[in-house]
Amino acid sequence: MSITIRPYRDADYPRLCAIHDAARKNELALAGLSDAFLPLEVAAQREGLFDYALRVAELDGQPAGFAAFTDDELAWLYVDPALSRRGVGRALVEHVLAQIGRPVSIEVLAGNTPALALYESCGFCRTQTLSGKMPGNEKFAVTVHVLELADHGRA
Repeated sequence: MSITIRPYRDADYPRLCAIHDAARKNELALAGLSDAFLPLEVAAQREGLFDYALRVAELDGQPAGFAAFTDDELAWLYVDPALSRRGVGRALVEHVLAQIGRPVSIEVLAGNTPALALYESCGFCRTQTLSGKMPGNEKFAVTVHVLELADHGRA
C-alpha cells in the first residue's frame, strides 16, 4: 500500500466529486445535518474550492482523498470512506503542514469525532467552539470546533 500526494489535475474532478459526496454525507450525518448535503458540483462553486491550493492523495495509484488549503488554513480534507483508516487523511494533513506556515487553523463540525481525533493526533488543539451558518448552505445552523496548530516549526 503506497500513498503519494500530488497536485490536482482537471481529470481528477469526477473522482473528487465521488470522494467528497460520500465522505461529506458521513460527516454531515455525524453532525446531525444530513439534510444540509450539497454535492461537490455545487459546493465547489459556492465555497470556492478552486481558490485554494489543491492536492490529491493517491493510494496505490488511484485518487483516495484530497485537501485544499491556504497559507494558514486547512479548509477541505476528504477521504473516500471505503478507504478510511489506511493513512490517507494523515498523509494529506502532514503534506499540507509541510507546505504552509504557522499558526494553522481548521474547523471541524461538532460531532465529527473521527476528524477531531485525526487532527488532535497531528498536534492540533481545540481553541474555541463557534455557532453560525453553514458556509455555502446558509439555511443551516452549525456548530464547529476551531482547532489550531501553533507556531512551533514545520510538521
